[in-house]
Amino acid sequence: MSLESSKAEKSEVVGAQSVQDGGQANVDLSETKWTTTRWELWSYYLYYIGNNGLSGFNFGPSQFQNLLFLAGYDPSQPPFTAPCGDNGCVLPYLGRVRDINSIVLMTNGISFAIQAVLLLLIGAWADYGTSRPNITIFFTILAVAVSFAWLGVDDPGQWRAGVALYILGLIAYQCSLTFWTAAFPGLARDLPDVKASLIEVKNGDKNIEDHTRLTSLSRNRISNISFAICSAGEIVVLAIMVGILKGVKSDESTENNTKAFSILIAFAGAVWLVCALPWFFLEKRRPGLKLPPGTTLLTIGFKQTYAALRECLRLKQTFLYLVFYFLMGDVLNTTVTVIGTLQNSVVAYSTLQLTLLLIVGIVAQGLGIYVFWLVQKRYKISTKAMLSFNVFWIIILTIWGLIGVHTDKFGFKHVWEIWLYQAFYGLMVCPWYAYSQTMISEVSPLPQMFLFFALFSVVGKTSAFIGPFVSSAIITAANNNDNMPFAFLFGLGVFSTIFLFLVDVDKSRAECEAFVRAEQERKAFEASAHFASAYTGDVDVTMDSPRA
Repeated sequence: MSLESSKAEKSEVVGAQSVQDGGQANVDLSETKWTTTRWELWSYYLYYIGNNGLSGFNFGPSQFQNLLFLAGYDPSQPPFTAPCGDNGCVLPYLGRVRDINSIVLMTNGISFAIQAVLLLLIGAWADYGTSRPNITIFFTILAVAVSFAWLGVDDPGQWRAGVALYILGLIAYQCSLTFWTAAFPGLARDLPDVKASLIEVKNGDKNIEDHTRLTSLSRNRISNISFAICSAGEIVVLAIMVGILKGVKSDESTENNTKAFSILIAFAGAVWLVCALPWFFLEKRRPGLKLPPGTTLLTIGFKQTYAALRECLRLKQTFLYLVFYFLMGDVLNTTVTVIGTLQNSVVAYSTLQLTLLLIVGIVAQGLGIYVFWLVQKRYKISTKAMLSFNVFWIIILTIWGLIGVHTDKFGFKHVWEIWLYQAFYGLMVCPWYAYSQTMISEVSPLPQMFLFFALFSVVGKTSAFIGPFVSSAIITAANNNDNMPFAFLFGLGVFSTIFLFLVDVDKSRAECEAFVRAEQERKAFEASAHFASAYTGDVDVTMDSPRA
């Protein structure tokens, strides 16, 4: 079996060349066809420079909160008679008068709730046929359109329109990010060195444990380098933005500052489109699963999500990580949102200040992620160990915010703290986004990777809208003390680490193999040879039993 297989695979390149030269070759070219090339890999990295979050995740939310602040009024005075000041800032929203920070958190929660429903509907589509690239393309174009739409919303009286753009921007950003991210396990599986390693295993020249470590490190390499390259590109984008701000004289008046926000969002959208185009054309449309009889794309998402949830008790390690990801994702998403609202207030919504802060944060992020990866590569540290180290620093972040509940000396209440936060967040916290995603791939079956990424994204979004709602209620109950949510976030963060500690990655791989076999026996899908195994992608090399 392995000898003939390896001979066929070794002859692929020769066979491909024969066909290109007009000769005849009776070999299967499919494996060569799907090999990850340097150009495809770099187009994957380039896409992330565009999908960096500046439009939907950074300046969009800042402009939204800026409009709320300018449209709001001092709660100690009759409604709309005095502008916002030291006594607070409120607006009527969803049936009652609310603090604008509470409004931001609540709108954030609404956006995440809509994302969860969308991902449940379309999350499994990407595993079937070759449609996933179309999903990424659609949400990317939507995100770019929303970015340009902000050019027409730059007056405080338009804050309700800002609600719609804020929600749409977050949805488009997150959905495009989810389906783009989920492509990297397939890219890693088809890297030339990983494929060569698989041949060695099938020939008996290499053991499965060594191949597994190589695959895991390859996934980490793609994930971490994509984040590092994104950071480098984002620095260039932000530097250009500083020039734009100088050109529009954003610091000369409130009106100029507000218009500058919208201009930056539109510029970020244009950069995203330019960076996305190579990935749209160079990504290989790798074969997916075949739809089971009697199933359509309108129903497969819910059916497969139900199947995944049904099997969660058998996928015990996946379930444990699911719980951890739910809780810690809630902690981090809400922490960043709460700090963001405090940051915007401290720097008085200055576009120039926020842009300079982002430059510091992105430089630190690129450095932090790349250093984490170099250490992992040098000492061959597991994904779980790197993630555990990263989580410790996330909890430290909540402790700093918690200090500010009863004092004005610390707790993200001063400009110097905001600068320090950006550096700390980039160096020690941002690696979470790379390692948490890689860890998802470590506990998910390869044939249904997109379904599980969508499922984890739904879990992340569910936690992300629960956290802001809870934090909003805490702020209101604490007489608008914006630091009080950190008490809840610290406790939840510490509790969540228990579930990460319990995850056994080796057992997870064996459980995923059993899951894939069970689904095939149920005729839930028909896998192509390209994704026959839960981890290696090869029917002859599987993770059938747990390894120590």
